Amino acid sequence: MKKKIKYTDEPMGELEIVKDFLPSPKDLVLKEKNVRVTINLKESSIDFFKSMANKHHTQYQKIIRNLLDYYASQVPTGNRKKVA
Repeated sequence: MKKKIKYTDEPMGELEIVKDFLPSPKDLVLKEKNVRVTINLKESSIDFFKSMANKHHTQYQKIIRNLLDYYASQVPTGNRKKVA
């Protein structure tokens, strides 16, 4: 059973204006082409990602893709090795 929220008209206290940190819609457009790859992963890893995907109502492949994209974005481009 969900807990019912009661709202009141009490003062909220001191408020702080937060700078808009969201990207503009044009920055949300995919800029890079996706490439299909085949990869072998441990069954335990896939079980983990499937469990997380189920918990967050998404696809496990999307979680893996986002994890890899995030990791790659953290490496300075000067340190990346080109693969032929």
